[in-house]
Amino acid sequence: MELENGTVKTEFILLGFSNHPELQSLLFAVFFSIYSVTLMGNLGMILLITISPHLHTPMYFFLCLLSFVDACYSSVIAPKLLVNLCSDEKVISYNGCAAQLYFFCSLVDTESFLLAAMAYDRYIAICNPLHYTVVMSKRVCCQLAIGAFLGGTTSSVIHTTNTFYLSFCSKEINHFFCDISPLFSLSCTDTYMHDIILVVFASLVEAICLLAVLLSYICIIAAILRTGSAEGRRKGFSTCASHLIVVTIYHGTLIFIYLRPSTGHSLDTDKVTSVFYTLIIPMLNPLIYSLRNRDVKNAFRKMINLGQCCRTAD
Repeated sequence: MELENGTVKTEFILLGFSNHPELQSLLFAVFFSIYSVTLMGNLGMILLITISPHLHTPMYFFLCLLSFVDACYSSVIAPKLLVNLCSDEKVISYNGCAAQLYFFCSLVDTESFLLAAMAYDRYIAICNPLHYTVVMSKRVCCQLAIGAFLGGTTSSVIHTTNTFYLSFCSKEINHFFCDISPLFSLSCTDTYMHDIILVVFASLVEAICLLAVLLSYICIIAAILRTGSAEGRRKGFSTCASHLIVVTIYHGTLIFIYLRPSTGHSLDTDKVTSVFYTLIIPMLNPLIYSLRNRDVKNAFRKMINLGQCCRTAD
């Protein structure tokens, strides 16, 4: 990584939202609130699933992992963003930038694979309920989870290597974190082949995950429509509604940002969109699953009642 005059650069400057200095305090308050709710919601979901025996099923195992990934990948971005909003020096080291991109890409793609695994779980539960516990055994669930994390890690190595193989002519990143597109815009050389690699591998991950989701839900919808009673159809669709909402919002945002050539990007637009999927979506996921899930709401009530009983006994 070298400047045009040959001197070595060891850091980047994250411009973030510095073009709106009058909003820094307000943005800090908003993002701090969102991040706090994200951590409380996702860590609360993990705790609730862990201590509630009747939630120890494959579906909630994957939901617990999803909450863990949401908490982690939001934490890769939010703390540095909050520090920069309070500081005049919005600096991140070269190695820190590479690490942030690596962990972010890894966790984002891991979440994509986890959402695909959750779709497969719903397919087995609805289309093959008599063999559900056999097919979705602890071993299979662990294998799917490990596969999701390995897939995310492999994809991230490719994207991080592809990005930091470039030579950079500027150290000012027009973004609030080290993402691929704003780093491409700093390149001294043509990024055409790097764009191709980004689109190919991002498309491959999206295609695998979305195909798994699509095939699962085609079978699920067919099975639900064959159900004789209206109540059965309603329960079937209700079981899948939360997952479908999360998949639609999550993948729609990723496709909008990453499956375009970097030359077609408006970085200001991408900043707003990135706030949505790095901070808001991880906050919304536990809310979507808890508000639309009777088992989670019942487990939460039991935990609250248990806490009240303990305080009364004391």
